[in-house]
Amino acid sequence: MLMALLYRSISILIYLIEILILVRIIISFFNMGNRSPLFTIVYELTEPVLGPSRELIHKLGINTGMFDFSPLVAIFLLRIIDIIAKALLL
Repeated sequence: MLMALLYRSISILIYLIEILILVRIIISFFNMGNRSPLFTIVYELTEPVLGPSRELIHKLGINTGMFDFSPLVAIFLLRIIDIIAKALLL
């Protein structure tokens, strides 16, 4: 029971981070402004996940040109973490 609750909490946290990453993509796509309070909050909450993803892409030597694929990498890694948590806790 406790393990199921822990997994559910981790799963919800991962889901919320994924939603925030998608909101950040939408904000940047529509160029809604980097100084808005919404952008600041979303940026502060997602950068700890997207920063390491960006560094991973850079360390692997992948040239993405003008596109930032770090949100895709971050979501992929979050899904892997969710699968591992499910396997360990349930």
